Amino acid sequence: MSESSLERWLGGGWRAPLLAALVVLFAALPGLVAMPALDRDEARFAQASAQMLETRDFVSIKFQDQPRFKKPVGIYWLQAASVAAFSSVEKRQIWAYRLPSLLGAMAAAAACAWGAAAFFGTRGAAIAGVALGASLLLSTEAFIAKTDAALCGAITLMMAALARIYGAGRGEGVAGRGTKFLFWLGLALSILIKGPIGPMIALLTMLALWAWDRRAPWAPQLGWTWGVALILLIVGPWAVAITVTTDGAFWTGAVMGDMASKLVGGQEGHGAPPGYHLLLSPLLLFPAAVFLPAALARGWTGRAEPGVRFAVCWLVPAWIVFELAPTKLPHYVLPLYGALAWLTAAALERPIGRIPRWIGAALGLLAGTALAAAAIVLALRFGSGPSLAWAVAAALLLFGAGVAGAYEVLFGGCLRAAAAAVVLAVLGHGILSAGLAPSLKPLWVAKRAAHALRQAGIDPRNGVTPGPVAVAGFDEPSMVFALGTRTELGRGEMAAAAVSQGRPAIVSAPERPEFQAALAAQGARAAPAGEVKGFNYSKGKPVDLFLYRSLEDVTPSQGGRP
Repeated sequence: MSESSLERWLGGGWRAPLLAALVVLFAALPGLVAMPALDRDEARFAQASAQMLETRDFVSIKFQDQPRFKKPVGIYWLQAASVAAFSSVEKRQIWAYRLPSLLGAMAAAAACAWGAAAFFGTRGAAIAGVALGASLLLSTEAFIAKTDAALCGAITLMMAALARIYGAGRGEGVAGRGTKFLFWLGLALSILIKGPIGPMIALLTMLALWAWDRRAPWAPQLGWTWGVALILLIVGPWAVAITVTTDGAFWTGAVMGDMASKLVGGQEGHGAPPGYHLLLSPLLLFPAAVFLPAALARGWTGRAEPGVRFAVCWLVPAWIVFELAPTKLPHYVLPLYGALAWLTAAALERPIGRIPRWIGAALGLLAGTALAAAAIVLALRFGSGPSLAWAVAAALLLFGAGVAGAYEVLFGGCLRAAAAAVVLAVLGHGILSAGLAPSLKPLWVAKRAAHALRQAGIDPRNGVTPGPVAVAGFDEPSMVFALGTRTELGRGEMAAAAVSQGRPAIVSAPERPEFQAALAAQGARAAPAGEVKGFNYSKGKPVDLFLYRSLEDVTPSQGGRP
């Protein structure tokens, strides 16, 4: 397809957003279905959402009996609604909890294209939407059941609407009440999903635009009265309910316990120096990393243009805040990737300079090579026979995407090379998430432990074996999600008490001496029922789990020994 035929196909205003959303769908769907539940955040979010359905308490957020005073309720409601509509809480199907993330990521890519269309035309809208939709970071967050993809969808919608309002204030198109409604809706949803991040990005962008333009004729036209009322209508009822239910403890925990600790130091060992997000951006923006130098250069040379200026104000102030914050995780800057995608679209409006072309080609090749090497290393470290085949296929596709992108940025004008880079990257990502990752069996300890319980006939969900299961020495959230809310996490003595009561136990190797001693002290006996060896990637340590049943449950046909 030539560029002119592509532009004719994109002539409809809805086609570029649709194309962007479909890219996300194709990139993320394989992992959404095939990837086991991840530790730690995904399993925590999914388990808390499951407990909402189990208890019918849609105000409080808990992981087992512990309150989660960290994030607002939005993502939990979305996950609970998804599970209720497409699965059931008893089945523990992680894909059902991931659907809101997929829809949020698709909304982000579509909104990115919609906003870009006001400044960069239909071709630029398609480039921006596809650059964001195919990015490694968004297409990965799209199949992880936590806040970040949904938050990116809400914030990108908010910023795309704000950009159209800003452009209308400068004579670039018209922004009606519907656009203003989308701005306030995106802002309200971002608050309900992750609190202050959305308002911070919007406020920093508006202040930067006002300071740069030295005027803000668009600001009074936002519809502040009914907009704030809409936020109160969406966020207010739950905010009041959680305040009453927890006697204000939720806000103390969320603000002082979670947010403040991230601003003071590296929370949970996630500290990093400034420059962390910039250093990772070529990898996480892949395959569009080849255009990153050109995009940044265009942000300077095109700063007088409304669309470019808005993208710079969206990107730079908030990026500085995230770089200066002591706590850093790669996904924190995801709501700003839409701005990078816009600058990419702006950069491709004209020929790219020699230095950005060569630096971009090097970045694209480096990112593709790094991803290909990572696939091979993972297969060799944690895989078996089929894993290496999956790894080689993914490596070839990802490296090929880097080569195609480098060719496009070096020689230019070859739409097929850019399209090939996106297609190869999406296929490579799908093989990584749906082929290679699930085949790395040592990493999926909780899934394999649950399967071993079923194979041994001692899973309490069989309706025969008493529960809950006691787990000593492996307290990752994925185990609770896999085995059920009432799963007991603790030490060897607790596991011995469970066996003495006729319940199954899972004991890690370091806890076995305490487990055996407690059994002897209680006058109980246990029969081995299986063993699971793996690797706890959250802690970076190997793990060896032993399954036990009460000896009184063992029949001659089952075998077993003390």
